[in-house]
Amino acid sequence: MRLSAATLHRLPASVARPGYPREAVTPGIVHLGLGAFHRAHQAVMTEAVLAAGGTRWGIVAASLRSPATRDALAPQDALYTVAVREGDDQRLQVIGAIRALHVAPEDPEALLRAMCHPAVRIVTLTVTEKAYCHDPATGALDEAHPEIRHDLAEPGRPRTAAGFLVEALRRRRAAGIAAFTVLCCDNLPANGHLLRRITSRLAALGDPGLGAWIADEVAFPCTMVDRIVPATTDEDRRRIAAGLGLRDAWPVVCEPYSQWVIEDRFPAGRPDWERAGATFTDDVAPFELMKLRMLNGAHSALAYLGYLAGHETVAEAASDPVFSAFLARLWHEIMPTVPAPRGVDLGDYAARLLDRFRNAALRHRTAQIAMDGSQKLPQRLLGTIRDALAAGRSFPCLALGVAGWMRYVAGVDERGRPIDVRDPLLPALQAASAPGLHDARAFASRLLGIEAVFGRDLPRDGRFRSAIEQALARLVGEGARAAVAALAGTAAAGPR
Repeated sequence: MRLSAATLHRLPASVARPGYPREAVTPGIVHLGLGAFHRAHQAVMTEAVLAAGGTRWGIVAASLRSPATRDALAPQDALYTVAVREGDDQRLQVIGAIRALHVAPEDPEALLRAMCHPAVRIVTLTVTEKAYCHDPATGALDEAHPEIRHDLAEPGRPRTAAGFLVEALRRRRAAGIAAFTVLCCDNLPANGHLLRRITSRLAALGDPGLGAWIADEVAFPCTMVDRIVPATTDEDRRRIAAGLGLRDAWPVVCEPYSQWVIEDRFPAGRPDWERAGATFTDDVAPFELMKLRMLNGAHSALAYLGYLAGHETVAEAASDPVFSAFLARLWHEIMPTVPAPRGVDLGDYAARLLDRFRNAALRHRTAQIAMDGSQKLPQRLLGTIRDALAAGRSFPCLALGVAGWMRYVAGVDERGRPIDVRDPLLPALQAASAPGLHDARAFASRLLGIEAVFGRDLPRDGRFRSAIEQALARLVGEGARAAVAALAGTAAAGPR
């Protein structure tokens, strides 16, 4: 029997479920990007608000691409299960915060109507880095992007997140309805500022007045979000069904840890997310920089190098003594570039990260983290390297992380098997990889020529170029595990 409103009463007493009348909840939030992370993070925190009586903050959730999540959740009355796992423990909670589901390509007008409803005061986003249609090296809108060109030509039928924001804000302004607050929850530096820049620029290309109004009048708070949420597997579904006594077509799995730091700028009001542990502050930047560089940067380096060394999951790689020693050195390179937020000890934070990475209850695949690397590297690794260069510090572990990405996008692993490289710049990556890896210096040079990733400054810096070329040559010549071991000061021999 399937999870739904009609079957909630069948759940075991140990499973948490909505204790409030869902029919009394009205939508105050539209969320763009109906993926696992939102359902394990912002929706869970909003569930706590609803449970405490904040019934004006239900969520209308929309996918901008695939109907798969909508198709899974619609027969379940938008209910789904969050499985919080650590070690052998599993805690189940059924979430009821989502009140309506949309698939934007099927009916963009329905989503725009939802965004224009006067009761909606916040639009949140988790659409991944590539969906912002920007240049990762500069943060500027990619005005030549095909979908941006489409949204300029047909603003009433947008395809991009920025296009939906612009058209909904245009309609609200024309109707005299107050603007909603736009809350970006993706891993981008100064994400609120970046989204304001992209959205106002897209609007200005069609209507300079609208662009100026969005830039001046619409609130785009910055945020930092943190929770490890691997992709759901069929085995996850089976284990969760056993705990529920019901079938859930698309549950989500996550770690116990959850953090949300939010700039407190909400002219139209906001939920009491503090109730669920969110932190409101005047300055998100220190938290954001710490997380982007120490968690996300280490995650990416571990993903590429761990994958190449034969580790399927983050937990496997982080539990490998060679890789854990490498992570310690990597964090030692990163920490001088990170001003610690008030009350945070960076050494303690790094130790906590290692424990989180080693959580074997989460099968967070290295290949999942490795996706879309061209969009992630600038903020996760390259910004840190720029700061190290400016301070005159060496960065061999960071360089090996970048070289790991280069070796990964070559498309063939160390055993000669194809790698399923997924990246919005795939044609450029394939062109750079076509001549092969036999000349590591030439291969690095071709990839360093991709300005959207490396900008103009880094390829011209001899220290950077030399460090990357040496790291890549070592990876190609010795293999990932041996290269990691050499930097970590440990022996590469022994079981993985």
